[in-house]
Amino acid sequence: MFIVNTEAAIFRDGKYLIIKRGEKEAHAGGELSLVGGKVEIEGDSTDVLENTIIREVKEEVGLSIIGKPRYIQSTNFVTDNGFHVVNVIFLCEEVEGDAYAASADEVNGVYWLTPEEVYMHAKAPDYLKDSVERAEALRTER
Repeated sequence: MFIVNTEAAIFRDGKYLIIKRGEKEAHAGGELSLVGGKVEIEGDSTDVLENTIIREVKEEVGLSIIGKPRYIQSTNFVTDNGFHVVNVIFLCEEVEGDAYAASADEVNGVYWLTPEEVYMHAKAPDYLKDSVERAEALRTER
């Protein structure tokens, strides 16, 4: 059985929104990552992944996603406590508001970084660099 998680590669003004995860997070506490969270039971619904990313972005960093999130990729991994996770990443280019750590337990900091700053950041995990690289490929394919 898998946990389903979504993440948003939020792009605005040449930069991506990167968060520092809360130190007490069960998985990857204190690491840099995209904004995201787990799918919750909604009953019968459509666009459950998109709804999840919209909810999580609002809860964690106070931004409202306006445009339709675009699928980037899906991955799977095992958490620090042994849970298997399917992670679905979306590109979000239309957002409103100013990002801030709205959920202090989940987010310790918010940063707007260029793709190059992410790639060169000593504390950016490889999976984050890969996600930004794939987001850039999708964003610039037009």
